[in-house]
Amino acid sequence: MNAKERYEEWLHNASSRSPLYKDLINIDGNDEEEIEERFYQYLTFGTAGLRGKVGAGTNRMNFYMVGKATQGIANFIRSFGQEAMDRGVVIAHDPRHFSKEFSQFAAGIFAAAGIKAYIFPDLRPTPELAYMILKLHTMAGINITASHNPKEYNGYKAYWEDGCQVSSKIAEGMLEEMDKVDLWNDIRYMPLQLALDEGKVEVLGEEYDRAYLDHIEGLAIHEGDELDLDIPLVYTPLNGCGNIPFAQMMQDRGFTNWHMVEEQREPDPDFSTVGYPNPEDPKAFRLSEELGRKVGAELLMATDPDADRFAIELKDDDGNYIPLNGNQTGYLLVNYILEGRKSAGTLPEKGAMIKSIVTSTMSTEIAKAYGVEMFETLTGFKNICGRIPSLQKEGYTCLFGYEESVGYAASPMIRDKDGISAGMLVAEAAAYYRKQGKTLWQVLQELYRKYGWYAEDEPNLILEGIAGSQRIRRMMTYVREHLPEEVAGAKVLKVIDYRNGYEDIPPSNVLRFFLDNDSWFAVRPSGTEPKIKFYFYTKQNSREEALAVNKAIREDIMAMINAVE
Repeated sequence: MNAKERYEEWLHNASSRSPLYKDLINIDGNDEEEIEERFYQYLTFGTAGLRGKVGAGTNRMNFYMVGKATQGIANFIRSFGQEAMDRGVVIAHDPRHFSKEFSQFAAGIFAAAGIKAYIFPDLRPTPELAYMILKLHTMAGINITASHNPKEYNGYKAYWEDGCQVSSKIAEGMLEEMDKVDLWNDIRYMPLQLALDEGKVEVLGEEYDRAYLDHIEGLAIHEGDELDLDIPLVYTPLNGCGNIPFAQMMQDRGFTNWHMVEEQREPDPDFSTVGYPNPEDPKAFRLSEELGRKVGAELLMATDPDADRFAIELKDDDGNYIPLNGNQTGYLLVNYILEGRKSAGTLPEKGAMIKSIVTSTMSTEIAKAYGVEMFETLTGFKNICGRIPSLQKEGYTCLFGYEESVGYAASPMIRDKDGISAGMLVAEAAAYYRKQGKTLWQVLQELYRKYGWYAEDEPNLILEGIAGSQRIRRMMTYVREHLPEEVAGAKVLKVIDYRNGYEDIPPSNVLRFFLDNDSWFAVRPSGTEPKIKFYFYTKQNSREEALAVNKAIREDIMAMINAVE
């Protein structure tokens, strides 16, 4: 069935009472490009599940696509028998348009399938959902969120009983069941109030919020008199769901001089104060910087709308706010955790940390200095945290996992990135070093002096729609067919193509190049966004030299890529 036929099918079958019906009939039936964009494919699981713009169409997020995915997952769970159905599913959502409605719809589908569903009374952070899967011993978890994407997007993350986002093997089983679901005849739904009355859906009480906070607060490295709790700090939830848990955590930890950006305190599905609610983007810190200057903050912190990503800006020695990339924040956290563990005598004999293959190797050197092994996985926390169970079986104690896209996992019981616990540890680290007369900025410079002057750069190209995805494919094909032998005057020593897997890393559409001047770079299409991503790293004799070498490599590669039409 082609896109036009799917469009006609939806016009014929969609209920006129559906909130999507108006969107459907507003599509010009002769606008072939618009119809193709909306119906040329079904949304499929990427790095973190489904994600797309909200609207009518098979390539959009809407009740029909949420219904198809949920019914497929329900059928998949049913295949494991009554015990799996009784263990059930826990469901959360972020503040985006239709997130709450989609989550309640999903709960009603699980209830109709005889599967127990747990829901929250309102929006909750992604990491709290991940924690609840293990705490409640559910068979699966669902989160309605588009993370840091623009306001037009929503998404659907699926988790399995291990508390991780679904692995490729589990995703294949779910997708097989989803493909069997007829959009118009197979989706069964029980009204939410009826499901609540019959005990098939249960609303989680505030004691579960408390359990999550108690757990992350238990990750503290230093406490009490070791910290300067009067350190001036600023935090923003970027109009997402981090405000309440972050505020409670800061209060519990005893911080007395921290400030939240008032304009961004309350959830807002339009993200009116920020536009693009991604804390990786320095523009997201505009209001934080204004408040920081007023209160003299040493550290600015931000979480994205579902509070799984976390980013910071530090005040340098000249009083300027400097945005840190995810690698740099990772250096600080890796060092702080290991340094603290060592001083407390709690560094395990077989300690492990985990990072993605496109994350800087400087953290590997830091871990090695403390006798801790750094393991590599593919991008995404389904891979990073998915490595935890096997490492534990091998006798390792997993201390930390992270990737360059401002995601950090500080607890093996929370198997997804967690902006709340990352924020706690960074704020704690700032208070700890301040007690010693140092700032986090100065600590970062010390790490560079000790482990080498690294530079990091992670640009990307946004290429939306069918034309964009086709161009991204052409770019990857071109690079594979024209592997550079020299980049910015440096010789390419080694190329790793992960297309067919590499050592213990499974197959993925990633290329990685190693140069003869202590530099390397990688390229990969995003699994959840219309982007092709690039990662450039180098180590030189000074930060300035490293930045200059890195810039030259980036310019060479981006010129080659941009020439691909």
